[in-house]
Amino acid sequence: ARPAAPRVESAFAAAACEIPGVFRELAEQGLSQARAGYDRMMAAAEDATSIMEGAYTSATKGAADCGLKLIEAARTNANTAFDHAADLLGARSLSEVIELSTAHARRQLAAAAAQSRELAGLAQKMALEAAAPIKDSLSRAAGKAA
Repeated sequence: ARPAAPRVESAFAAAACEIPGVFRELAEQGLSQARAGYDRMMAAAEDATSIMEGAYTSATKGAADCGLKLIEAARTNANTAFDHAADLLGARSLSEVIELSTAHARRQLAAAAAQSRELAGLAQKMALEAAAPIKDSLSRAAGKAA
């Protein structure tokens, strides 16, 4: 009356043999998906690093250009101040001193306005050049998503 018991045990034994293969296959799929995700993440990180390097390079060059422009403006302003001092030393009357000072002040205001425009233009150019790698990357990403 006990012949049914071996069938149940053999069914469990067959199932036990199949389970490790299924688990192994699931584990391999999970590992494969994790590896693919890691590869995508690393590629994205490398892209982001490259983009930031480009932005920093542009910003550094722009900052150096701004620094050089400021030095040039300071040199010009110092030379103008020394020239004005020499002109004042050559003045023969108070009215000539006032006339020279007024003319100098007008020239300095005009020069300061021109220097400010140059620096503003340089700063704008620097910002655009520094942002260009990031903007290009976002455009490419939007193109891939579309």
